[in-house]
Amino acid sequence: MRFFHFSKKNALRIMQCNFIIFHMELTLIQMIAPNRKSVITIAETPIMAFSHRENGYFFMVSSSPNGLVYDRMLMNNVFSISTMSTKHKILFVTRPLAPPWDEASKNFAYDLAVHATAGDITILTNAPVPGLPSHITQKRIYTANRFSLWQKIRLVWWLTRHAKHYDIAHLLFTPTPFNSAILRCILHRARLTVVQTIATVRDDLYTPRQLRALFFGDALVVYSQWGANKLRALEFTNVHHIYPGIDTARFRPAPKDPLLLQKWNIAPDATVVTYPGEFVRLGATDMIIDAFAQIWRNGANREIIYLCACRIKNAADAAKKRDVMERLTQLGIADRVRFTDTYNNMNAVYNLSDIIIFPVADMRGKFDVPLAMVEPYLCEKPVIASHLPQLAEFSSPAINVILPTLSANALAGAIVRLAHDPAARAHLGKNASTFARSTFTIPMIAHAYEDLYNKF
Repeated sequence: MRFFHFSKKNALRIMQCNFIIFHMELTLIQMIAPNRKSVITIAETPIMAFSHRENGYFFMVSSSPNGLVYDRMLMNNVFSISTMSTKHKILFVTRPLAPPWDEASKNFAYDLAVHATAGDITILTNAPVPGLPSHITQKRIYTANRFSLWQKIRLVWWLTRHAKHYDIAHLLFTPTPFNSAILRCILHRARLTVVQTIATVRDDLYTPRQLRALFFGDALVVYSQWGANKLRALEFTNVHHIYPGIDTARFRPAPKDPLLLQKWNIAPDATVVTYPGEFVRLGATDMIIDAFAQIWRNGANREIIYLCACRIKNAADAAKKRDVMERLTQLGIADRVRFTDTYNNMNAVYNLSDIIIFPVADMRGKFDVPLAMVEPYLCEKPVIASHLPQLAEFSSPAINVILPTLSANALAGAIVRLAHDPAARAHLGKNASTFARSTFTIPMIAHAYEDLYNKF
């Protein structure tokens, strides 16, 4: 938004006719209001105007209290124009932003809203969220925390009525052909600038033509360079790479929580190896059991405990957990495995751990930047991860252990080496923390988004 102030003398000249021609160099036009909503003030009377550049002209369609309409102005020889910026009105289009904070895209949207203070941000909730800063407005449009079909219908209905009141709509959820078609229609009719944050590019599910329909935003923000390269290869030109931000006040080193040790029956001197993944997706569950079965054949490794920090998201996860427990019993190693199920304080889980493992084989449908790797970095924990192309941006021998994909032998060997080498664990953890703090901290990421918003 820009404010143009004309003197009263010049204002009288302006008000005598409906079509005014000024002359100004194109560079000044670009400096003042390229592609921005503007406000003209004539003799302290505000006139709302939408403006854009085209062929060197400054087009304005405006409505003033006295009914004057200024259609087109070629601005020249104007010596005194003062400008003043105001904040963009930004709408975060998301699932309900309210506790519990147990879903990655929802958590990131909340953190970004809190730290992106350069705009007036509206978030959509189902219940009041306490303690938010003054630049955030809450709209209670949902009636439940679960993003069900009914809640999605409520979102669409609300947007059809209220989207026009905002400058920018920032979409922070997984696009599908259906929701993209609906939102594209609503938001384009409301004449909003649309920013889409894309956690992963599903080129395994959609054709290039379908992806172009999914990603309709004026700016496409992808979490990884891996994803950005995919979109640019498809000839998208409005691609921006911004990593997901992580709140370093929430994820940081801390002592092992004695209450959690007691809760999960873990000895204080045990070496805890944690997998913060999923039972069904990611393709690592069975291989991890094979690796630990191999580890525990050696009595010297009896102090190693496997903490399975996989959430139960659905019936398939519950069924897989039952299969895993049955197999552990058959192998005679069930007493050395602990299950956290759904436990929302992941910082406490990471800090209870001595080693984090992420030996996944299939990242389809997951964030290009798995927080289960990056958050432990901030807690100064050594991470053992698979050698996958999409993980290469934040994986190197200096900060973590890299394994061949689906190799139980390699995983077992890496766990045993780190379990018996506290100095190596500390060295990797320190390096990983330094890297993560220079790459993923939420104030830095929020500033990158602010720069993007200010381009519109």
